[in-house]
Amino acid sequence: MIIYDLKCKKNHKFEGWFKDRSNFEQQQKGRLITCPVCGGSDVDMVPSTVAIMGKDLKESKRGDLTEVSGMKMLQMLNEYINKHFDNVGEKFAEVALKIHRGDEERRNIKGTTTPREEEALREEGVDFVKIPVPKFDS
Repeated sequence: MIIYDLKCKKNHKFEGWFKDRSNFEQQQKGRLITCPVCGGSDVDMVPSTVAIMGKDLKESKRGDLTEVSGMKMLQMLNEYINKHFDNVGEKFAEVALKIHRGDEERRNIKGTTTPREEEALREEGVDFVKIPVPKFDS
């Protein structure tokens, strides 16, 4: 899994997780990557903060960076997925194949699969990402 820093045309910065660069480029070309702030799908990869800052970053500059806890990031990801993905439940593999084959409109979906269904999706060339959904206290 590779994590890229991304930016939409409205300059909102966010991260994207991809299998590899080719997977990022396919999703970018298909306009499947959307900004979690504005929903825009015209996104580009930008150099990461670490790459720009390097190891010579002075202590005084570190305070300028916004730090978000891992739990907060998981909550934000969960909220984004709930807002922008259709829940197809146990029919995930079936719907994903229909979308892949052009039998259904292309859209973001979420749901569950069995290991056998996951293998069938891989054999068909369907790109998907497994994201464990943590339980959050209200």
